[in-house]
Amino acid sequence: MNKSMRLLTIPTLALGALALSGGSAMAADASYSSTLGQLNGTTGTGTITVDVTGDTAMVNLQVNGLAQTFMDGPYPHVQHVHGGAQGTCPTPANDENGDGIVSTSEAAALYGGIQTTLTTSGATTPAEGLNLELGGQGGSYTIQREIPLDAATKASLESGTAVVVVHGLDPATAGVSEEVFNSPSDLNPDLPLGATSPALCGTLVASQMGAMPDGGADTGVAQETGSTAGALALGGGLVLAAAAGGTYLVRRNGAKA
Repeated sequence: MNKSMRLLTIPTLALGALALSGGSAMAADASYSSTLGQLNGTTGTGTITVDVTGDTAMVNLQVNGLAQTFMDGPYPHVQHVHGGAQGTCPTPANDENGDGIVSTSEAAALYGGIQTTLTTSGATTPAEGLNLELGGQGGSYTIQREIPLDAATKASLESGTAVVVVHGLDPATAGVSEEVFNSPSDLNPDLPLGATSPALCGTLVASQMGAMPDGGADTGVAQETGSTAGALALGGGLVLAAAAGGTYLVRRNGAKA
């Protein structure tokens, strides 16, 4: 082999080793996605991808068509990665008391407690997950950010039991009377039941890196055809610190939720 050939061979071998090393690192990463199913009369839609690299994840959540307003302001929709349970979403059959709404308490045995909060900014711990100021605002929004992942959330993702839940129903489509919608929440009696109940739900499943889901994931859900400060109680044992106090009342003939 002449001198020029030897010089060409060295970088070629180095590039090959680098490619092998990079391939090994990529193999340790994973991507998960879901097309969120509709619950409790929701007509909205949602998709999510979670691309994991080490102890962080790039989250891309897109939600459209949910309830738009609440107390004359944008409707605050909170959403979380739940885990530690069966990894499935509820169906109408899980409406144990027969009131027409599958509440958070009735669904919690299936998808578990909050493990990571999908906030619009700031912290993503369960303690922050019920903060309305950090929830999605209005009927359509996108959350696209890098977040840390704790061991519990990573374990749920890897075991296929991580479930994304978006909360907050629209009284115009919930299919129940105002009396039922505005009855005391199972989580906080100062809130209406409809405001704390799950609207969209989907199990995160392993997928091709970076690909948005193009079909329904196995969610277990049949498809159905100023901001308010505080913290909304959604299965994590926290309650809303209402800005004005008292009980919220949501009417069909007013602004949506």
